[in-house]
Formats: sequence, C-alpha cells, structure tokens
Amino acid sequence: RPPRPGEKDGRDYYFKSHEEFWNMVQADAFLEHAEYVGNAYGTPAAPVDESLAEGSSVILDIEVQGARQIHEKMAEAVMIFIVPPSLQELERRLRGRGTDTERAIEARLIRARQEYEEANFYDYLIVNDDADKAARQLNAIIEAEHCLFADKAEWLRNQ
Repeated sequence: RPPRPGEKDGRDYYFKSHEEFWNMVQADAFLEHAEYVGNAYGTPAAPVDESLAEGSSVILDIEVQGARQIHEKMAEAVMIFIVPPSLQELERRLRGRGTDTERAIEARLIRARQEYEEANFYDYLIVNDDADKAARQLNAIIEAEHCLFADKAEWLRNQ
C-alpha cells in the first residue's frame, strides 16, 4: 500500500512498487506475503531469521493469510490473535483514523468477519478493549512462552 501521511519508508514499513514486491515473491524473499483489501503486504525473511538467530523474540503484525503461512512454515511460532471488542468498535476505530475511504472500510469489515472464521489455528486471543491491558496480556504471553519447561529441560539436565 502507499504510505499514509507521516509514515516513512524504512521506519514504519518498507514500501515497494508492485513490480518490486512481486519480484521479491518470485525470489522467495518473504517469510509470508498476502494481498489484503487491494494492497500487497509481506514480511522479509532475512531480518526475522537474523533476529531469531540472535535469540530475540520477533513480533509480526500481520493478517490471517500471512499468519497461516508462518504457522505452516514455523510450527514453533506462537500465534496471538488480537481483536477489537466488537466489529462495531472496529468500524469506529477505522473511521476515527480518517485514512480510509468508505469502500476500504467496508472491505476491511467484511475481511475481519472472514478472519474471525479462519483464526482457529491461533494459540492465544487478546481482546483489545483497553490498550494497557492488552499490552500486559501480550507481555504475559511472551514471558510465559520464554518459561516453557520444554525449553528449559536441557538446562536442568546440565545442572
């Protein structure tokens, strides 16, 4: 998609032309990619692989098509579905941004309903009715995942 007002290439997203994007798809440069409401989105694999190799957690803000691709490629990925408290609230938030056309808002609401039906492969659900609460829940999930016994069993054996 084109940048929104105030967004910068390389800071908020990497904005690519349609041709550049599809060349990257052909080169298998994306961990996941999808078209969503008329725009193409993707996550370059290299920076994610580098961060994971360094032992960092990586959080991706992606839609269900892309999440399914990652779920299939990386079984160990923790899938967290974050949703507004209702579709009415989603509509209110979309309108409040003031960045989308009426047609785009309608398309996003239709797609949201579809995503709710497709999201059965996620591990966790966070209802974002309060941003601070949602952030605490996200942090709790990350912390819990770092404490999984299966990941610590080797440490215990070496003691």
